[in-house]
Amino acid sequence: MLINKPPGIRPSEITPESVFRNRRQLLRAAGLGGAGLLLGTGCSAEESEASGALKSLDVVKGSSFSTDEPMTDYEDITSYNNFYEFGLDKSDPARLSGDFKPRPWSVEIAGEAAKTGVFDLDDIIGPHPIEERIYRLRCVEAWSMVVPWNGIPLGDIIKRFEPTSRAKYVAFETVVRPSEMPGQRRGVLDFPYVEGLTMAEAMHPLTLLAVGLYGRELPNQNGAPLRLVVPWKYGFKSIKSIVKISFTETEPPTTWSLSAPREYGFYANVNPEVDHPRWSQAKERAIGGGVFSPKKPTLMFNGYAEQVASLYEGLDLRKNF
Repeated sequence: MLINKPPGIRPSEITPESVFRNRRQLLRAAGLGGAGLLLGTGCSAEESEASGALKSLDVVKGSSFSTDEPMTDYEDITSYNNFYEFGLDKSDPARLSGDFKPRPWSVEIAGEAAKTGVFDLDDIIGPHPIEERIYRLRCVEAWSMVVPWNGIPLGDIIKRFEPTSRAKYVAFETVVRPSEMPGQRRGVLDFPYVEGLTMAEAMHPLTLLAVGLYGRELPNQNGAPLRLVVPWKYGFKSIKSIVKISFTETEPPTTWSLSAPREYGFYANVNPEVDHPRWSQAKERAIGGGVFSPKKPTLMFNGYAEQVASLYEGLDLRKNF
């Protein structure tokens, strides 16, 4: 269930007591910059070590859009995920992303906007406060997580570049570095990975540009240093390691719609009533509970229907899957 909380309350401050008490050792605030946040998340010392040299983030506020569900452990979030640029197996991103260099980083802004060009990532995110948002993540393979993302509403970023009235969509592109991303050398997909949203979806306050999770910078395997998070859509829409954002008049191509159009549509809204051609989407299994943990019903729009259903009024969600 999603609930609204007063903006002054950090999601990290409501970590379930059982999770908090069962950690073997919590990080101390001293010497960690924004570690007051990290201490509150229940991130253990072992998880901190697994994050290597990832820098703590100065997360200044929580979000009224956060879910009240228990968060998935850091280890599960960072060791079981899809990132085909590093490999096909869900353990490949964690195993094979060590050579990837997320800094320095720049992002090209292009298309129908008054301000375009190539911008340093710090210049893009610098003026904006980083929020902590606990979002559900539902993958098309019928597994789910609850992730404490740290980021900036995409709409706040978009406004700075002043898109014109012709900008009806926002397109995204992932970096291509086959020397650092071994999955790009295998030809499984036509890289670069590309994705897109309608302008209304991009401007919705739920849509997040994430720069971290659990109070630290994003690990390489989770899309460092910049990724999209659209919590009411299947996970493949949340493109990782973004190097280009374009404002377009027409619907942009998307990688999975090009690769398997019968299976993956442009909208990719979580919908338990529309099955994948090869499996049901009616139920899901939470990561971390084991392969024999019981499945639970999938919620329409991944539980965010109250906030986003109005975006699709009059749209046939079976045809526009």
